[in-house]
This record gives sequence, structure tokens and C-alpha cells, in this order.
Amino acid sequence: MSKVFVNIGLSLDGYMAPEGMTMDDPGYKNWGAKWGAMMGWLLKQKYFRENLQLGRGGETGPVNDLVRSTTERIGANIMGKRMFDQGEVAWPEEAPFHTAVYVLTHEKRAPWVRPGGTTFYFINDGPERALELARESAGSRDIRIAGGAEVIQQYLNLGVVEELEIALAPVQILGGGGLLEKLREPGPQFRIDKVLDGSAATHLRYVRA
Repeated sequence: MSKVFVNIGLSLDGYMAPEGMTMDDPGYKNWGAKWGAMMGWLLKQKYFRENLQLGRGGETGPVNDLVRSTTERIGANIMGKRMFDQGEVAWPEEAPFHTAVYVLTHEKRAPWVRPGGTTFYFINDGPERALELARESAGSRDIRIAGGAEVIQQYLNLGVVEELEIALAPVQILGGGGLLEKLREPGPQFRIDKVLDGSAATHLRYVRA
């Protein structure tokens, strides 16, 4: 059966995205430099560069293999409207998901089909309905809760997240989208499953205890 997992980058002070992150103003509060410091490790990986059509080259090795295996396990993605809005103007025409992507939103919009197998579906009926649809389309592969922080918190509070994959970068971005700000008591319990040391981030996998 499909697993539900979270796969994100995180700053040392617990944020997924810098305050004011918007593609409309890349210089606002220096968010671009902060995000680059946190996620620069990913931009260097050969598999990621190929998947986003960023050009040839890039690092190979255990971290690159991790990026590949994580991507290949995904059968469907779920994200929030804010994350989609930023990506809509930043992703290449062939969006990098190659799966169904369910966007939690109050906006009514027809599915948006992109080249390469990505179709965005806009779900107005809440996170449970998005997960139900994602399970149907994922088949035997897994479901990634992509972000942002509030969407991940919703699924953690529902108790459906089975794995957390966190790339913890040794940078502080001092405000923004905090990962664990709105969890209800009692919070979900996880145990450490795997640790991979990279040159610019420590890759942690937690599974439900």
C-alpha cells in the first residue's frame, strides 16, 4: 500500500521557506540568498539538474542517489496553493513532478496539464479528499506531501504521515514558514530510521514509531 511521506529542506532554526518568499520580488528581505543557502545542495545534484532541465553536470554519489530514489518512489504529490503559485511562474514548461499533483485551494480551476506527465488538480474539498484522490492515482507508489509548512501541518495533525525526510542545512533564515508551529497535542511520534551526511546538509529520515 502507498505510504504518505514528507520530503523537504529545512533550516537549522526550523524554517522551510524564508519570510517574504515570492517570485514577484526576488530581492525582498534577501529571501533568494537565504533559500539558496538552505537548498544549494539540491541544485548541485546531477539527477535534480536533469529533472528540472538545468543543464548537464552536477554531483553524483550518495546524496544524488537519495534524490533519485525519493523522486522515483512518488506516485502523486499534494501541495498548497501558495507553493503552486510560486512554482507556476518558476517551473519549466515540463513541470518536474511527472505525476498527478493535488493542490489544496479555495479557487475553482480546471485541471492544468503539462508536458511530461504532470497534471495539477485543484481540490476545494479539504486535505482528506486530496489524499483520497492521491491514493487512487499513486497506485503502488507513494504520496509526497510537498508543502508548504501549513499543508504539512494539516497532514501531521490528521495522523497520516508515515515518514519524514528532512534535509537539514546548517543555515539560519530567521523567520518564514516554520515546519512545526501548529501541531496539535499529542503530536505524532517518529523514530530515526536513517542519517546521511552531505557536504551542505544532513539528510534525516524519520518513520512512525
